Amino acid sequence: MKTVAILGTLDSKGAEFAFVREIIEGLGLKTLMIHTGVFEPTVPADISNSEVAAAAGYDIQEIAERKDRAYATEALTKGMEILLPKLYNEGLFHGVISFGGSGGTTLATAGMRALPIGVPKVMVSTIAGGDVSVYTGSSDIFMYPSIVDVAGINSISYKIFVNAAHAIAGMVQFETPEKKSDKPLIAATMFGVTTPAVNTAREYLEERGYEVLTFHATGTGGKVMEKLAEEGFFKGVLDLTTTEWCDELFGGVLAAGENRLEAAGKSGTPQVVSVGALDMVNFGPYDTVPAHYKNRNLYKHNPTVTLMRTTTEENRKLGEKIAEKLNGAESPTVLMLPLKGVSMIDAPGQPFYGAEEDTALFDTLRDLVNKNKIQIIELENNINDEAFAKAAAQKLIDLIEGENREQKGE
Repeated sequence: MKTVAILGTLDSKGAEFAFVREIIEGLGLKTLMIHTGVFEPTVPADISNSEVAAAAGYDIQEIAERKDRAYATEALTKGMEILLPKLYNEGLFHGVISFGGSGGTTLATAGMRALPIGVPKVMVSTIAGGDVSVYTGSSDIFMYPSIVDVAGINSISYKIFVNAAHAIAGMVQFETPEKKSDKPLIAATMFGVTTPAVNTAREYLEERGYEVLTFHATGTGGKVMEKLAEEGFFKGVLDLTTTEWCDELFGGVLAAGENRLEAAGKSGTPQVVSVGALDMVNFGPYDTVPAHYKNRNLYKHNPTVTLMRTTTEENRKLGEKIAEKLNGAESPTVLMLPLKGVSMIDAPGQPFYGAEEDTALFDTLRDLVNKNKIQIIELENNINDEAFAKAAAQKLIDLIEGENREQKGE
């Protein structure tokens, strides 16, 4: 029989969690109640808060006596990060659900993020309608708006709790056999304006026996790709679309963090990197573009996305940052430059065509990339040209095969 872990503050919301336990057990599943609160639970717990705290080296009595909410949250959050994956690895549960406000969400999702991708995770939260990236990180947590506060069982919360319980039960009960492949895995990064390039490269690689996982370069996509690369998930990385650095450096909404473009190099994974969509910074609807950018070259990609063309100076800064990241790589690395444009709309007659801007980017990379470590390949193509995409894919194959031969001592 499958088991669902129910984690939450059983001292303040015991009745609500007991109700959810009853629903899940009524569906034929077992439950594992984990107490993440500071004080004594009002309903029985299978895993006590003292066990959660101890996992991170804290004493629950000392936490309670301090009466410091921030300290308690920090301690129990660390405990959840350590304890929840341990319990999962011991086979004690198959999926996890929680309910809460910002504090409860912080505690629960810390543990959820530490679980492998694919483990069912449902978080019913009062903050699920906003920006939840700080809670989900690069994990596959299903965030469900609670609509009303998690405080009592009323006509609204009743339906929300029941639906959420059915959701986690369905995820746990109705399994489809895993899709297993013995093909080497490749990561590829894509954006709407680099889609032709990545599709061509993906097909080229798949025809030659590789499986390609494509990550949309929207901040979250880059973070997930970096995490999996760090864990050694891939045989190679085709990082054609590094646009997230535009948002990181210049205040866009799709940044992937300061560690973007590091994981493959640090993990020894062969990588082919390009400059896809470095012509644009991403914002939301036109009215959300910061006032100091209103006079820039702006392009309404769709009603919810506004793009801003990067300037010559911004491209120099992008070149400096990418060179810095590539120079730190410890894996076979190639940088490929499409001299006729870095995106679909950076081409003659298109709204972001900018030879001067692109030249600033390319020249900076030529000057700063350590050519003793990194090979630079320049092609007289737009990034979306078939020839460029196939050349990038073949170069990655060459790097992977070269690495394989080296490991075999050939």
